[in-house]
Amino acid sequence: MRILVVGTGGREHALLWKLRRDAPSAELFATQPNAGMASLARPVPIAPGDVEALTGWAASQRIDLAVVGPEAPLAAGIADRFRKKGVPVFGPSAEAARIEASKAFAKDLMTEAGIPTAGHRTFTDAEQAVAFIRESGAPIVVKASGLAAGKGAVVCATVEEAEAAVSSMLHDRAFGEAGREVVIEEFMEGEELSVFAVTDGEEALLLLSAQDHKRIGEGDTGLNTGGMGAYAPVSLATPAILLEAREKILVPTLRALAAKGCPFKGLLYAGLMLTKDGPKVVEFNCRFGDPETQAILPLLDSSLLELFAEVAEGGSLKGREPRFRAETAVTTVLASEGYPGDYPKGRTIDIPAAVSDDPDVMVFHAGTQLAGDRVVTSGGRVMTVTGIGATLAEAASRSREAAASIRFDGKQFRRDISWREMARDERMKV
Repeated sequence: MRILVVGTGGREHALLWKLRRDAPSAELFATQPNAGMASLARPVPIAPGDVEALTGWAASQRIDLAVVGPEAPLAAGIADRFRKKGVPVFGPSAEAARIEASKAFAKDLMTEAGIPTAGHRTFTDAEQAVAFIRESGAPIVVKASGLAAGKGAVVCATVEEAEAAVSSMLHDRAFGEAGREVVIEEFMEGEELSVFAVTDGEEALLLLSAQDHKRIGEGDTGLNTGGMGAYAPVSLATPAILLEAREKILVPTLRALAAKGCPFKGLLYAGLMLTKDGPKVVEFNCRFGDPETQAILPLLDSSLLELFAEVAEGGSLKGREPRFRAETAVTTVLASEGYPGDYPKGRTIDIPAAVSDDPDVMVFHAGTQLAGDRVVTSGGRVMTVTGIGATLAEAASRSREAAASIRFDGKQFRRDISWREMARDERMKV
């Protein structure tokens, strides 16, 4: 079997790692792989966003399955192009990917389908947006409608902060085209939960839920990032909560997309806020989350490849049930100095043998590349370190200690990943 993974980050390294375990004899390919992916797959010297070139390459190479990791190629229609060329692909069409590519589209869809979410208004005019903010008050949330690498949502504690966020997006184009349209939402209180469903357009097959940490600083302080860590499973994700999420959010969303003529086939991510009134949608993504994927996949005992292939070939997931290890995973992100702002590149990374050889620790590369015989930094989020343990404390300790032992100049990471779950555990003991 010939499998192509599109993407170069930590999520794609984790997907590649799992697919290699599911199919040891398969021939794996990866687009411009990072230093960690390079040992698992043959490199394809085409950028993940070069849809036309990748389509031609995949068709000429008779790829049996393409797995698309990032949102940008999906929004650009890579899955549509692959299907037209006869390449089986796991990933939604461009029309279905609007669930992430346009927050305005997603909010309108949810309103039409009666899916619980925050109240909102959409604006392209800054003066109208500011007037709405002043009328609504704070706290309030300002979001770039388009794709902004996970950084386009600003939670504003004051009206002044919200006005500044609007100005930054609509006037200063802080997020480029992604911020040409903004969505302003009511602030929701509660804890967030990341819910993942593999879907064939009708069935929503739930994987483990996770909780991630977006802020750069410990205690969830400071600037928003693409994600500084995650853990799975989450005790808040009770069977009752997940059933409600499936029946009131995921399935109605799939039906609404199908009714619009764009059935969603791939991985549907629902970022939920667990409010006093039940789970509500914060956002949808059209792909696996990063770094949640790096916490979930090491716990998946059954085949991911079989699910991907079933969806890619147009089959049904009815009756399928993924199996997970009865353990916990904690993932810590190692980031470059300066991230989430400007950061240096080319700093040498040293991963101790004790980390590489530990069966309960997985290091997934993200912003790394090979420079001769050295592994060097090339991105803001450099790598993720996942620890597995029988308990949350054990997994967190393994992740934290391994993260501390990996060396490169300017390394920054959070030492408190899973702190909310830890606090819940402590309260349970009292």
